[in-house]
Amino acid sequence: MNPVQRPFPAARPRRMRKDDFSRRLMRETRLSVDNLIYPVFVLEGQGVREPVSSMPGVERLSVDELLKDAEKWVELGIPALALFPVVPAEKKCLAGKESYNPEGLVPRTVKALKDRYPELGVITDVALDPYTSHGLDGVIDDDGYVLNDETVEVLVKQALSHAEAGADIVAPSDMMDGRVGEIRKALEESGHIHTRILSYSAKYASSYYGPFRDAVGSAGNLGKSNKYSFQMDPANSDEAIHEVAMDLQEGADMVMVKPGMPYLDIVRRVKDQFEVPTFVYQVSGEYAMHVAAAQNGWLDGDAVMMESLLSIRRAGADAILTYFAPRAAQLLEK
Repeated sequence: MNPVQRPFPAARPRRMRKDDFSRRLMRETRLSVDNLIYPVFVLEGQGVREPVSSMPGVERLSVDELLKDAEKWVELGIPALALFPVVPAEKKCLAGKESYNPEGLVPRTVKALKDRYPELGVITDVALDPYTSHGLDGVIDDDGYVLNDETVEVLVKQALSHAEAGADIVAPSDMMDGRVGEIRKALEESGHIHTRILSYSAKYASSYYGPFRDAVGSAGNLGKSNKYSFQMDPANSDEAIHEVAMDLQEGADMVMVKPGMPYLDIVRRVKDQFEVPTFVYQVSGEYAMHVAAAQNGWLDGDAVMMESLLSIRRAGADAILTYFAPRAAQLLEK
């Protein structure tokens, strides 16, 4: 019977809210450490820890420091890390060739993590913006337009170099057309049949990415350019469904919606329509807003953090990439 058909006092919704035990018994959505993925920034060097000024509490780490901190994350039960490289300026070029260097920063980091913590899932970003001198996610023409097919050729090489290093999941975040199919084909042909693809299927041209671009050092390269010609228009919803369908047909194992809280309607539509593993990236701008408000005493930091993560789960997300992962995991342990 629809609750609307039960008049007061036959229906008193507050009865079930009165005590903690009954609130727990009727709770529809659960958040656990199993739903958390921690995005981390890695850079060259030894013993290096650099704070990201626009993301208080987040650091860029050299591989040795990353390995030290990863021990705590594994103990907390965080299932996987997502790696994002900070590439030195001298290794950047117009075509992002460093992205598929088998001895590059990401492959070396993957090998080190899998050697030390084989049970920890390692996800690698497949995109060229950290490696290009112009800060865009691909090979460009003379007018600065990102060329689709030429970029996909480089992305395939990048994905293969990560798979060869031992990455469990490659995550193309570039929004080039057809790249999932080409990456899947290359992985199969090279024997990497177990390498999963997490496709950033619905990645919007959002203004919430600013702190991330600061963290990886691509903001300065990007300058006044923008990513409107390949990332999705924030006004569109149906287009996201089309993008997700294409990526699944091409061989994606998981799909991503990015950003998180401003796009929960997209998450719900994707989960309802496709019923596939659906991930959400709670992006740097979302993190920065929450932390800034908490630091100013305007919000209870832990409370809004957990509420935001729960809201993303409620919308249909199976896993959340979040910079809050270690703190959330600590609270979920209690």
